[in-house]
Amino acid sequence: MTDTAQAHAQSMPVYRADRFVVSEGANLGDALSHADDMMLDDVYSLMPGAQPERLSLGAGPADRLTVAMGSACGVPGADIHLDCALTLMSPDGQITDAIVLVEVDGDGHIADIYLLPMAALTPRTPYALVGIDRDEARTKFAHLACARFTRGTHITLASGAQKPIEALEAGDRVLTRNDGVQEVRWVGQSTVRATGDFAPIRIRAGTLNNDRDLIVSPDHRLFIYQRQDRLGAGRSELLVKARHLVNGDSVTVQDGGFVDYFELLFDTHQIIYAEGIAAESMRIDTRTKPVVPDEVSARLTEHTDAGLSGLDVTETLLDRPDAAELLRRASTR
Repeated sequence: MTDTAQAHAQSMPVYRADRFVVSEGANLGDALSHADDMMLDDVYSLMPGAQPERLSLGAGPADRLTVAMGSACGVPGADIHLDCALTLMSPDGQITDAIVLVEVDGDGHIADIYLLPMAALTPRTPYALVGIDRDEARTKFAHLACARFTRGTHITLASGAQKPIEALEAGDRVLTRNDGVQEVRWVGQSTVRATGDFAPIRIRAGTLNNDRDLIVSPDHRLFIYQRQDRLGAGRSELLVKARHLVNGDSVTVQDGGFVDYFELLFDTHQIIYAEGIAAESMRIDTRTKPVVPDEVSARLTEHTDAGLSGLDVTETLLDRPDAAELLRRASTR
């Protein structure tokens, strides 16, 4: 797997199947399985002491999802199938969505099964299985993999004016970094629980020379041009994931409640300006394509990272509390 594929990997918290076990019902004592083996109304519980592991997935060839290099679990290069979406209900009536991912070996046999919850699960809490949907798994996962802005984010138009993303429509002309003025082809929207690993990241005004607070999805990549290489990346142009800048002060996780996310799509993958920060638009690949209506995706050219390949900064290099401040200073002098 190439460095570029690794850089675009989506990292997410999952539980291995044997950590989520039927505590009451027809399959009593059985671990989480694929859709064919599960029964509605079975009650599952997360084992005491169970901790999520980080599974990193990349977009492989021929619409495949594969385990990325450096993933904390799974075999790098192995295929991952999105088996089904689950709806779980806790005793207080709260609903939690989750996705079942199946890793297969070279012979096509099941090697491992993982649960990707959309919200935090509590050990020993009984979760009744009230829904199994084979068709929704790819769409739910696709939303997680998209670069997403939150409601109220101001996008710079071709005229230089600022427009809230929720007011943008197909045909609006937006300023891009590499290709000048480009027309919006599609604006997507989803509302999700803002919890845990899926809670948005707030970049406080001024942190990266931004005009207002910028709030984006955790893996949304920001473009930074360093006038001086203060980070030690060895190059001036960088792509940095928002989650890697969290420092508890100027860059924070907005955990709790719900969040309205918006995806902004152009003919090709672009760098646009949001609250004055250069940030990527939605990129279509195996992971994100199910979100886009067929009539829209059919008209688009292939979304490649032309001009952006090799610019991603690893989490290791950003693992310091002053990373955001270093990038701000590097981009201004």
